[in-house]
Amino acid sequence: MSEAAFRELYRRLREPAPAGGEHRRGALDLITPERVVAAAAGVRSGRTVSLAAPVETRPGPDSPEPATHRMTAPTDREGHEHGLYFARDRFAMNVHGDVDSHLDALCHVMFDGALYGGVPAGTVTPDGAGTLTVDLVRDGIVGRGVLLDVPRLRGVPWLDPGDQVTADDLAAAETAQGTRVGPGDLLLVRVGHRLRRRTLGAWDVTRERAGLHPTAMRFLAERQVSVLGSDGNSDAAPSAVAEVPFPVHVLAVNAMGVHLLDWLDFEELVPVCEEQARWHFLCVVAPLRLPAATGSPVNPIAVL
Repeated sequence: MSEAAFRELYRRLREPAPAGGEHRRGALDLITPERVVAAAAGVRSGRTVSLAAPVETRPGPDSPEPATHRMTAPTDREGHEHGLYFARDRFAMNVHGDVDSHLDALCHVMFDGALYGGVPAGTVTPDGAGTLTVDLVRDGIVGRGVLLDVPRLRGVPWLDPGDQVTADDLAAAETAQGTRVGPGDLLLVRVGHRLRRRTLGAWDVTRERAGLHPTAMRFLAERQVSVLGSDGNSDAAPSAVAEVPFPVHVLAVNAMGVHLLDWLDFEELVPVCEEQARWHFLCVVAPLRLPAATGSPVNPIAVL
């Protein structure tokens, strides 16, 4: 895809975005109270499934700076003597890494000097982001989740690194699974990344990974999707646009105001959806309350 074609697509997808104001929730405004109630009413079995992968604490090809976890208490003597003691620990992570499940806030992507809605990129400083932060979703994201399984559609266990999901793939997956993505939905696209990683081992995903083709974002715009999630990071590598390394991030976050959920895990969800013969569910996402942050680790929960 040429840079000129990408920029034209960016312009078209950006046009509906409202101008001005610093506290917009972007496409999350599509999740109305009525849609939340409808999603909750669709719960049948009450079964819950985590959509997050276990946090990685060991370095690997896709995680050169893994999360760190260490115990700060008890000491060697504490806990073995008479009296009260507490076990304590400390945790730190690179939120926007390439392995741990996380949410991208609307301040995460700067393009041509601006954030979503034309907010100046200068509002993000070394001290933190001044607007469009994770704090916009401090009350959580609750709505109807829809899982589209592209490897299942193609009859393969996973998409090979570098493969790209098109709008036609998404529409065909809908038909094959007997579901349809609608306004305010949290669209979750499985490319099989987690299954491939567990089967063949980790690899350098900065060079090769499966994801969406930029033109697939037209599908999201037409269906008025509120959130996009994937078991990859939604962007394929190498990029379909040589001049823009993460075109889907630019289009989703910066142009459309769509929050991204990166590096999720759908391998426990797929068999449950197959068993219940439905691919939609109540989805609950609860980011940490980090007022100046550009993202947050998350453990989204599907309730079926």
